[in-house]
Amino acid sequence: MTDYSKLLSQRKLEAGRFSVKQIADCLAIAKRDLEMSQAVFSKSREWAFNIAYNAMHLAGRAYMFHRGYRTRGEGHHATVIEFLEISLPDIGETLAVMDRMRRKRNQAVYGMIGTISPKEAEEAIAMAKEFVEKIGKILGESQPLA
Repeated sequence: MTDYSKLLSQRKLEAGRFSVKQIADCLAIAKRDLEMSQAVFSKSREWAFNIAYNAMHLAGRAYMFHRGYRTRGEGHHATVIEFLEISLPDIGETLAVMDRMRRKRNQAVYGMIGTISPKEAEEAIAMAKEFVEKIGKILGESQPLA
């Protein structure tokens, strides 16, 4: 049994009941965002990066729902990552990258053009694809993403 007691006591997390449809819909939106990040890459690296991060965030939420939890209060993006670090320690390196992406997305959204390099955006999209596929497999999907 995974111990989420710290997140629960900090009131960052609460237990809930989620339908298979809610979980599938959340993962479907993550996949849509992944495709969209690839589609906007040539127009805006910052948005491609942001949308790739959002795909990871939503896949993480789908996993949380699958485990019977949701975030509470402020800082829910960070809480999703904390939850995943507890649940999926074997992908800690991926989650560390996701956390860096989380912090950098604020600069990309509210900052200036040129905040995200083409290489950073490409790497973010590749990382998001790998992560969304991994979560999909955990949730019982067998087909790889295009």
